[in-house]
Amino acid sequence: MALETFSPTTLVCFRYLTSGLFMLIVARIAGWHIPRGRELWLTAFFGVVTLGIGNGCLAFAEQWVPSGLAALFVTTSPFWLVGTEALAPRGEPLHAPTIKGMLVGVAGVAFLVAPAAVDFRANPLVLGAFLLLQFGCAGWAVGSIAQRKTSSRAHPFVSGAVQQLATGIVYSVPAAIRHDPIHWSPRGIGAIIYLMIFGSIVGYSAYVFAMDRLPVAVASIYTYVNPIVAVILGWLLYNEPFGVREAIAMVIIFAGVAMVKKASSAPVPVEKLGADRAAESGQYGE
Repeated sequence: MALETFSPTTLVCFRYLTSGLFMLIVARIAGWHIPRGRELWLTAFFGVVTLGIGNGCLAFAEQWVPSGLAALFVTTSPFWLVGTEALAPRGEPLHAPTIKGMLVGVAGVAFLVAPAAVDFRANPLVLGAFLLLQFGCAGWAVGSIAQRKTSSRAHPFVSGAVQQLATGIVYSVPAAIRHDPIHWSPRGIGAIIYLMIFGSIVGYSAYVFAMDRLPVAVASIYTYVNPIVAVILGWLLYNEPFGVREAIAMVIIFAGVAMVKKASSAPVPVEKLGADRAAESGQYGE
């Protein structure tokens, strides 16, 4: 719905500039540590990789496919996260149950995109959107795991603010060059406000905190909720198709995610979660 008002580049730019700036102001008032120097640059870079590639690809892909279908495509995100964690230094290795769950999830995605794969010429945009979204999921996973493995004094809320502001600044360049027209509409304005409050300020902050404190498989629980919300809203507001194939694919993909989460439920040893963390009450002060 937000794409009714903004182009993809303008949407990402406006959304993250606004939410990131607001969150930094809140963090400053709260007296939390604001990253500086190398810590600031690393946090900003991880944000651009995570949000700039991840949500940037999603914004562009939703020009080609319905939001519900795009949401189903990105349910592969937990597999990218768990796989990236396994490949990272001191990461949790992949075990047989985890691999089985990942294969089930891949089977669900294959079932979902099978019609487009069989008739590529008739559905080039669908397959293009799928590949673009998988690239976005990979970027999201790499940025998230890299941030998780990097020691930081910043509160997760502050880290999220820096990441969002950096992403907005990066996207301001193509947004300014393209200078796409803005088509204001009540529904579009409502959608962007919803994305900034619940998607950026609340949702992403919670995700950064979860990635900082919980096993990767547990932190990826957001993928259970987002596709369902997107599918329901797309069906209710846009009459987007949601048939038997999509329903079966969703069940298969979620079954795979559940298997991966169950196999990866043990806490993951992460250096940044070690004993060098100060007491929660005072660790984020200046």
